[in-house]
Amino acid sequence: MTKTDQLLNILAKAERAGGGIHSAAELAAMMRVPCDRAFIKFLSDGVKNGHLRRVLKGLYESTLTPPAPETAIYKIIKKLRKGVVSYISLESQLSHTGDISQLVMDRVTVVTKGRSGVFETPYGIIELTHTKKPLAQIERNLYFDPQIQMYRANTEQAITDLKHCQRNLHMLEPST
Repeated sequence: MTKTDQLLNILAKAERAGGGIHSAAELAAMMRVPCDRAFIKFLSDGVKNGHLRRVLKGLYESTLTPPAPETAIYKIIKKLRKGVVSYISLESQLSHTGDISQLVMDRVTVVTKGRSGVFETPYGIIELTHTKKPLAQIERNLYFDPQIQMYRANTEQAITDLKHCQRNLHMLEPST
């Protein structure tokens, strides 16, 4: 089995197990090889050959067994801030709950204890906004969404986050 075939086989198994987006280090570990320059070159060649797609710097997906499009962006978010509390909030969450009438298209707004940043992916834009609030202050206002395997803010927390970030409040429905 060639190295490329081995990688594609590993990616197919990972997707069936709920994976789909992987860092270079994760792919190297799955193949039991060092994540060195040669391996990064191998991944780059995989992108050029069309076997892989680079979704962000250092994050890849298989073109043969890509993740489900409706959950792929959430998998990317989790990889971007691995080990850091992050949750869907602000306009994305308020649109999800119907507290704003606008549908947020091609963008997911996330509050995180990690660094802020904006990332363009093939699945849409990820906007990460840092919060200094202690976890104890926000955790009771979060709930786990099993469909996306991430936490979401309840309406009260999403509005609080919106105000805290000094974002546009005019889009809120009058009843909120």
